[in-house]
Amino acid sequence: MPPKLLHGQDARDVATYIAKCSANPSCGVTASKEASAGSTTTTTPATTTPSGGAASGGSAVAAGKKVFASAGCTSCHTLKDAGSTGTIGPDLDQLKPSEPTVQHQVEVGGSAMPAFKSQLSATQIKDVATYVSSVAGK
Repeated sequence: MPPKLLHGQDARDVATYIAKCSANPSCGVTASKEASAGSTTTTTPATTTPSGGAASGGSAVAAGKKVFASAGCTSCHTLKDAGSTGTIGPDLDQLKPSEPTVQHQVEVGGSAMPAFKSQLSATQIKDVATYVSSVAGK
Protein backbone atom coordinates (compact mmCIF):
# COMPACT_ATOMS: atom_id res chain seq x y z
CA MET A 1 0.00 0.00 0.00
CA PRO A 2 1.44 3.40 -0.89
CA PRO A 3 2.36 5.62 2.08
CA LYS A 4 0.07 8.51 2.99
CA LEU A 5 -2.75 7.19 0.81
CA LEU A 6 -5.36 8.12 3.41
CA HIS A 7 -5.44 10.87 6.02
CA GLY A 8 -7.41 11.81 9.13
CA GLN A 9 -10.74 10.10 9.66
CA ASP A 10 -10.41 8.04 6.47
CA ALA A 11 -7.17 6.49 7.76
CA ARG A 12 -8.78 5.82 11.17
CA ASP A 13 -11.83 4.27 9.50
CA VAL A 14 -9.71 1.89 7.43
CA ALA A 15 -7.68 0.95 10.52
CA THR A 16 -10.92 0.24 12.41
CA TYR A 17 -12.21 -1.89 9.54
CA ILE A 18 -8.98 -3.90 9.40
CA ALA A 19 -8.93 -4.36 13.19
CA LYS A 20 -12.57 -5.47 13.27
CA CYS A 21 -12.88 -7.44 10.07
CA SER A 22 -9.53 -8.96 9.14
CA ALA A 23 -10.57 -12.32 10.54
CA ASN A 24 -14.33 -11.83 10.20
CA PRO A 25 -15.62 -10.82 6.76
CA SER A 26 -19.18 -10.67 8.09
CA CYS A 27 -18.30 -8.21 10.85
CA GLY A 28 -21.08 -5.79 9.93
CA VAL A 29 -18.93 -2.72 9.26
CA THR A 30 -20.32 -0.79 6.33
CA ALA A 31 -19.25 2.24 4.32
CA SER A 32 -20.31 5.60 5.71
CA LYS A 33 -19.95 7.27 2.31
CA GLU A 34 -19.58 6.21 -1.28
CA ALA A 35 -16.07 6.10 -2.73
CA SER A 36 -15.44 8.61 -5.48
CA ALA A 37 -15.20 7.38 -9.06
CA GLY A 38 -11.86 5.67 -9.62
CA SER A 39 -11.16 5.50 -5.92
CA THR A 40 -10.53 2.22 -4.14
CA THR A 41 -10.96 3.51 -0.60
CA THR A 42 -13.95 2.78 1.58
CA THR A 43 -14.64 4.34 4.94
CA THR A 44 -16.52 3.00 7.92
CA PRO A 45 -18.49 4.79 10.58
CA ALA A 46 -16.49 6.09 13.49
CA THR A 47 -16.72 3.68 16.39
CA THR A 48 -15.65 5.84 19.30
CA THR A 49 -18.07 7.91 21.30
CA PRO A 50 -17.52 10.04 24.37
CA SER A 51 -17.98 7.92 27.46
CA GLY A 52 -18.99 10.68 29.79
CA GLY A 53 -16.25 9.43 32.08
CA ALA A 54 -16.18 9.26 35.82
CA ALA A 55 -16.13 13.08 36.05
CA SER A 56 -19.68 13.31 34.63
CA GLY A 57 -21.15 11.30 37.49
CA GLY A 58 -20.88 7.75 36.12
CA SER A 59 -18.43 5.32 37.64
CA ALA A 60 -15.15 4.77 35.80
CA VAL A 61 -15.95 1.07 35.49
CA ALA A 62 -19.36 1.71 33.89
CA ALA A 63 -17.89 4.39 31.63
CA GLY A 64 -15.01 2.08 30.73
CA LYS A 65 -17.40 -0.70 29.79
CA LYS A 66 -19.07 1.69 27.31
CA VAL A 67 -15.70 2.65 25.84
CA PHE A 68 -14.71 -1.03 25.55
CA ALA A 69 -17.83 -1.65 23.46
CA SER A 70 -17.81 1.54 21.38
CA ALA A 71 -14.09 1.57 20.55
CA GLY A 72 -14.24 -1.90 19.02
CA CYS A 73 -12.37 -3.76 21.76
CA THR A 74 -15.02 -6.49 21.77
CA SER A 75 -14.21 -7.54 18.22
CA CYS A 76 -10.59 -8.39 19.09
CA HIS A 77 -10.58 -9.38 22.78
CA THR A 78 -12.33 -11.96 24.91
CA LEU A 79 -13.69 -10.44 28.11
CA LYS A 80 -16.52 -12.27 29.87
CA ASP A 81 -17.99 -9.17 31.53
CA ALA A 82 -18.33 -7.47 28.13
CA GLY A 83 -19.75 -10.60 26.51
CA SER A 84 -16.95 -10.52 23.94
CA THR A 85 -15.18 -13.48 22.39
CA GLY A 86 -12.66 -11.87 20.02
CA THR A 87 -9.61 -13.92 19.07
CA ILE A 88 -7.38 -11.37 17.33
CA GLY A 89 -5.99 -9.91 20.56
CA PRO A 90 -5.22 -11.59 23.86
CA ASP A 91 -7.94 -13.09 26.05
CA LEU A 92 -8.13 -10.44 28.76
CA ASP A 93 -9.76 -12.84 31.23
CA GLN A 94 -6.68 -15.06 31.04
CA LEU A 95 -4.19 -12.18 30.91
CA LYS A 96 -5.72 -10.24 33.85
CA PRO A 97 -3.75 -7.08 33.07
CA SER A 98 -3.16 -4.33 35.62
CA GLU A 99 -4.66 -0.87 35.09
CA PRO A 100 -1.30 0.74 34.13
CA THR A 101 -0.66 -2.08 31.64
CA VAL A 102 -4.04 -1.61 29.96
CA GLN A 103 -3.66 2.16 29.90
CA HIS A 104 -0.22 1.91 28.26
CA GLN A 105 -1.38 -0.65 25.68
CA VAL A 106 -4.46 1.39 24.72
CA GLU A 107 -2.37 4.54 24.35
CA VAL A 108 0.52 3.15 22.28
CA GLY A 109 -0.81 -0.13 20.87
CA GLY A 110 1.48 -2.98 19.97
CA SER A 111 1.61 -6.09 17.83
CA ALA A 112 -1.72 -6.11 15.94
CA MET A 113 -3.36 -3.55 18.25
CA PRO A 114 -3.50 0.03 17.02
CA ALA A 115 -2.79 2.96 19.33
CA PHE A 116 -5.96 4.70 20.50
CA LYS A 117 -4.36 7.82 22.02
CA SER A 118 -5.53 9.97 19.10
CA GLN A 119 -9.05 8.44 19.01
CA LEU A 120 -9.92 8.34 22.72
CA SER A 121 -9.69 11.05 25.35
CA ALA A 122 -7.42 10.65 28.37
CA THR A 123 -10.54 10.09 30.49
CA GLN A 124 -11.83 7.38 28.14
CA ILE A 125 -8.45 5.61 28.22
CA LYS A 126 -8.33 5.79 32.02
CA ASP A 127 -11.93 4.53 32.26
CA VAL A 128 -11.37 1.56 29.94
CA ALA A 129 -8.16 0.67 31.82
CA THR A 130 -10.05 0.79 35.11
CA TYR A 131 -12.84 -1.36 33.66
CA VAL A 132 -10.64 -4.05 32.12
CA SER A 133 -8.35 -4.35 35.14
CA SER A 134 -11.38 -4.54 37.46
CA VAL A 135 -13.32 -7.25 35.63
CA ALA A 136 -10.75 -9.37 33.79
CA GLY A 137 -10.75 -12.96 35.03
CA LYS A 138 -13.79 -12.51 37.24
